[in-house]
Amino acid sequence: MSVALGTTRPLPVRTTPVGDPGDLLASLPRTTPYAWVRNGEGLVGWGEAARVAVPPGPGRFAWARQWLATVLGDAHVDDSVHAPASGPVAFGSFTFDEDARGSVLVVPRAVLGRRGGHAWLTTIGEAPLQTFSPVREPGRISYGDGSLSAPEWEHVVARAARRIRDGELEKVVLARDLLATAEQPIDVRLLLTRLARRYPECYTFSVAGLVGATPELLIRRTGQEIESLVLAGTTPRGTGTADDLARGAALFASTKDRHEHECAIASVRDTLAPLCSALMTPDEPELLMLPNVQHLASHVTGRLADGASVLDVVAAMHPTAAVGGTPTGTAIEVIRELEGMDRAGYAGPVGWIDANGDGEWGIALRSGLVQGRRARLFAGGGIMGDSDPAAELAEAQAKFRVMQYALEG
Repeated sequence: MSVALGTTRPLPVRTTPVGDPGDLLASLPRTTPYAWVRNGEGLVGWGEAARVAVPPGPGRFAWARQWLATVLGDAHVDDSVHAPASGPVAFGSFTFDEDARGSVLVVPRAVLGRRGGHAWLTTIGEAPLQTFSPVREPGRISYGDGSLSAPEWEHVVARAARRIRDGELEKVVLARDLLATAEQPIDVRLLLTRLARRYPECYTFSVAGLVGATPELLIRRTGQEIESLVLAGTTPRGTGTADDLARGAALFASTKDRHEHECAIASVRDTLAPLCSALMTPDEPELLMLPNVQHLASHVTGRLADGASVLDVVAAMHPTAAVGGTPTGTAIEVIRELEGMDRAGYAGPVGWIDANGDGEWGIALRSGLVQGRRARLFAGGGIMGDSDPAAELAEAQAKFRVMQYALEG
């Protein structure tokens, strides 16, 4: 554990209203940028007042909540804003696999927030100096195979589909990685800016080197109210309006994709129902159209029964069928056996939590791990018994384009 200001004395926290900063991402210095932004609103942070590597294991979310209670619970807070995400905030990223190392929580020294026409700045201790520098291009990008080549991954998909047809499980989500190397060190701020501009409806995030733009909201907690956006079932965008409409209609009518979506909704419903006094799920999905793909999407809303924090809900929900499979336990074992790589934070929970237990957490899709001149990009999709390996590969390649665009512009 690392706590810059020490846990032996409370963190001095001050939150004050500020003028509208406009583009939140333009406020970030080059080093240690943290971000959670959608449609120009959200949070950005820099510096580190406290940071911890969360130990792996089935109790990691409870451990993280206890650590946050220790660090944030005794903070001396001067907050004149009194809104969700004002006061001290922690950004976090958890690995997909509970047994993998790499989960992290960070309380930045400064957090700039913007929501509903209001903006605020939270600082811990002395306000950290913002050392601004021009955003730099990374230069030419070259790509190489990740853990598996494309033909090898198609073979894995075929093996998984065969096991589903044999009745071992209903669905498994398989991912692959792609390695990118730049001529110059990769400036995370450039990736964030490009992602936020091209995918404004997604949640653009940066936590400890994990950078991306996810369309999937795992959970939002505001007081006792919760929301979730479930995505399962995907098709690439078409070449024009008519092609888009045809592809969307085919996706909506696809037995394979509709069944995949129903598995995902059932997983979320079964998980949230014990935590909620009320829970609403739609009878039919809708089409969510993004610049690169279309998804079947369902909005889920509810009211918590027992005052659980957002991390408690994250712990109950992860991994969802949308990123793991059905039944979940069997799917995770198949992923460990067949996928041939460590997902790290890909498809794991990423987001923020405040001292009141409110927060927003997404699933880290359309993302990459950035370090120096290198980035490891991730993409995947849901495999069913009738999945075609070539089509699944094309879907993954379409999803890679999000981060490739961020790198190349």
